[in-house]
Amino acid sequence: MAFWTAGAVGLVIAYFLGSVPTGYLAGKLLRGIDIRDHGSKSTGATNVLRTLGKWPALFVLVGDVLKGVGAIIVARWFCPWLYAELSPPATASDLQIWVPWDVCLAGIAVLLGHSRSIWLNFTGGKSAATGLGVLLAMSWPVGLGAAAVFGVVLVMTRIVSLSSMLAAVTAIVLVCAVEHPLPYRLLVIGGGFYVIIRHRANVQRLLAGTEPRLGRNGRGAKAEAQV
Repeated sequence: MAFWTAGAVGLVIAYFLGSVPTGYLAGKLLRGIDIRDHGSKSTGATNVLRTLGKWPALFVLVGDVLKGVGAIIVARWFCPWLYAELSPPATASDLQIWVPWDVCLAGIAVLLGHSRSIWLNFTGGKSAATGLGVLLAMSWPVGLGAAAVFGVVLVMTRIVSLSSMLAAVTAIVLVCAVEHPLPYRLLVIGGGFYVIIRHRANVQRLLAGTEPRLGRNGRGAKAEAQV
């Protein structure tokens, strides 16, 4: 019972971390605008870059990554501490079994919080940057591999959505190729496909050859990838 209580608390914390609308807040605090009324209507770093500039976009990007990192910290350290407070001290084998599942559930919760924020009527971004934060905190080699692919593809194509989706695919391949606990693999596979599904409109534009490239004026683009 104590484990489930600690896990539930961790899930709630992770969801609310993810739901912090960094892009929306940047627009309101810096220019008094609703970023969803400008550019691509996205709350992600790409639209913030087009609408507010590079420094606000960097703030949003870092903030979204840190949300993912924070969720994993909660799962790895706060949940075991709370579990110990609610029940007799857990054994090392108990923690080895249950903490990876806490990490899995917290990762899912923070991704959902970012893309379905309670503060934005359950709308939001596409969870790519927050997912990167989850990867870096959960398994830094997988996170760095995904980030490297994102960077290379972005330099080559200047298309954020394509870079994000290929980074998600890379993360899935890496987490399956290297030894990881089953919950970690399930999280990365599920989260990776979730990020790709969130980009389904971008896929249609990529196939039609109409997906905007980074560096174009956001006012002239009908849509852009959310991060």
